[in-house]
Amino acid sequence: MLAFIIKRLLLAALIVVIAVVLMFIMVHAVPGDPVSVMLGPRASVELKAHLTERMGLNEPLFWQIILFFRGLLNGDMGVDVFSNRQVADIVFEQLPYTLELIFASIIWSALLGISLGVYAAARRGSLIDKITAVLSVGCVAAPAFVVALLLLLFFSVYLQWFPAIGIGDSENFSGRISHLVLPSLAIGLSWVGYIARLVRAAMLEILTEPYIRTAQAFGLPPSRIVLIYALRSAILPVITIIGVGMGILLSQAVFTEIVFARPGIGKLVIDSISTRNYPIVMGAVLVSTFLFVCSTALADIINAALDARARQV
Repeated sequence: MLAFIIKRLLLAALIVVIAVVLMFIMVHAVPGDPVSVMLGPRASVELKAHLTERMGLNEPLFWQIILFFRGLLNGDMGVDVFSNRQVADIVFEQLPYTLELIFASIIWSALLGISLGVYAAARRGSLIDKITAVLSVGCVAAPAFVVALLLLLFFSVYLQWFPAIGIGDSENFSGRISHLVLPSLAIGLSWVGYIARLVRAAMLEILTEPYIRTAQAFGLPPSRIVLIYALRSAILPVITIIGVGMGILLSQAVFTEIVFARPGIGKLVIDSISTRNYPIVMGAVLVSTFLFVCSTALADIINAALDARARQV
């Protein structure tokens, strides 16, 4: 198990390095002069040259990448050219809002999706199973930004049940939760369908296994067989898809944060791209990539701990 963990962590580190290099190249391949965009057309030649040298844009691309990684090893992700603040401070100020949104979405969608999948598998062919199948496909097919707009119009504008924008007062817990309901529903709804279908398919396969039939022959209660013996094996693919889904949820959070005017990593990246603020873009994408890679690695390690067969992959 220890060897598997070390190998998986080394692979995660390699993926982060490759992703950062590719991201660095793509960001710098965007047409246009970032210094001119930042300073405006009226900036003097001397000011442009000073900012170019300060950002290291006058160096070859390969050396810029080396300097970027050297700064990361020292805990430095650069300085924001507009506010003169550390990029790490700005990014980590916005990160908790995005993590709050993502974790809320994962928790409620996983609980609902697993419950629907287990019940549909236990009642295969029933009306509930068919309704669950239709709802699952509908949830998967619904784009997050469309769901966000519909939820905003119906529950905030028409019914006025939930607030439309913002995150609420940090000292008011109930207010924070009420501001979190609609955004988490918007990005978590599609995952209910994914998880429900995945759990149902895994449960149907596991319920035909010999050890399940043996448990039935010994007269164990059906609820115990489904919830303890079958669900333990069926839950493994869900752990994997939740880990992989971290990256998808991060991308969906961008639209949701814009629609509901919430602070977060996604909104920070969009605002920084519009102003060509390279240091902020690099820092935000780096943190997002790190979160995605860590979540997938953690999911693989948990799967390996629960199922020894996964360690051989």
